[in-house]
Amino acid sequence: MTDEPLTVGVLGYRFMGRAHANAMARLPMFFPDAPEVERHTLVGRDEEALAEAADRLGFTHTATDWADAIEAVDVFYNLGPNHVHVEPSVAALEAGVPVLCEKPLAPTLEGAERMRDAAADAGVPAGCAFNYRFVPALQHARNLIADGELGEIRQVRGRYLQDWLVDPEAPWAWRMDADLAGSGALGDLGAHSIDLAGFLVGDRVGEIDHVSGHLETFVEERPVLDGEGDVEAYRDVTVDDAFSAQVAYESGAMGTFEASRFATGHKNDHTIEVHGSTGSLRFSLERLNELEVLREGDRGYETVLVTDESDPYVDHWWPPGHVLGWEHTFVHENYEFLSSVSTGTSFEPSFEQGYAVQRVMDAIQRSDERGEWVSL
Repeated sequence: MTDEPLTVGVLGYRFMGRAHANAMARLPMFFPDAPEVERHTLVGRDEEALAEAADRLGFTHTATDWADAIEAVDVFYNLGPNHVHVEPSVAALEAGVPVLCEKPLAPTLEGAERMRDAAADAGVPAGCAFNYRFVPALQHARNLIADGELGEIRQVRGRYLQDWLVDPEAPWAWRMDADLAGSGALGDLGAHSIDLAGFLVGDRVGEIDHVSGHLETFVEERPVLDGEGDVEAYRDVTVDDAFSAQVAYESGAMGTFEASRFATGHKNDHTIEVHGSTGSLRFSLERLNELEVLREGDRGYETVLVTDESDPYVDHWWPPGHVLGWEHTFVHENYEFLSSVSTGTSFEPSFEQGYAVQRVMDAIQRSDERGEWVSL
C-alpha cells in the first residue's frame, strides 16, 4: 500500500460519470479511512464537451483514446455504453489495472465471459457496478435473511418500472439498439433485480436452475433528431421495452422478475420482496431508507427506518433519522471498491457475479425466442 493517491481514469462523463465523480469527491469528507484519490483522466470522443466535463467533474487530464488513459492511471472506471465495456476493460485488466465496470457487464454472454476470464487471470480487483447492493436497508435485509429471520426462502419478487419511453415520439438512443446495448429493459433494469436477488438470498436458495422469459417491444421505431431537435429519420428499435420472467432455484424456491420502460406513472420504481416460511420483507427504492419486515407471530409488516449509527455505512453520515439518497449508494460503492484496490483484496460484486447475471439474462432471451423453459 502506497502513500501516493490512487489515480483514476473514467470512460464516460454523462449520467454515470457524474454519479461516480460526485462519489469520489465526497469520500474524503465522510469516509476518512478511504484511500486518497486523484480524478486523473476523463475519456470521451468530443474534445470540447470532454474539456468542459473534466473541469466540472474535477479531472486534471483528458483523453480521446481509452488506451492512453489505461497507461496513465492506477484504476480504470468503464462507464461507457454497453458495447464499449468489453475491449477497454479486458485491456486494462491485461495491463494489471483494476476495473470497475457499469452493468450489465457486456451486451452478450460471450463478451461477459471474456471479461470474467480476464479478471480471473489479472488477479486485481474487478467490480461490476451494481450500486443497489450498497443501500443500507438492503444490506440490513441481507443480514436478516442470512440470520434465518425469514425461515426457509420460498419466493422472491423483483420489479423495476420506469416510464421514460411511454411517448412513442421519444427520440431514439443507443439503449434501443441490440448491437449497442444487448437488451433493453432486461439489461438496463432487470439486471439490477436479478443481481439483488442473488445478493439477498443466493446463499439460502442456491443458483437459478431454469427460467421462462417473455420480452416485448411496444414501439418498433423511433425518431432520430438532428442538432436542432427536428426529426430527420426514424430508426428501428431492436431491444425489448419490457420483460417478465419466472425462475426456479435449485432449492425449489421460485422467483419472478419484471421490468418496463413503459410503466406510465413510474419514474424509478425498483421493488423487491422476499417471502419465507416464517417471515417476509419488502423494499422500494422510492423509500430507500425503509425496510418493511414481517416476522413470525407479527400481525402485519413493521416499517424499519434504517438510519441508525449501527446500520451499514450510516455512521459516516448524519444523526439517526436523517435520511440518505440515491447518490449515497455510489459513495458506498466507491468506498468499498477503492479500498479493495488500495489493500489488494477482492471486491463484490465481482466480474464473476456480473457474468452470473448475464447468464440469467441470456437464458431469459433464449426462452423468449424458443417459447419454452430454458435450463442454465
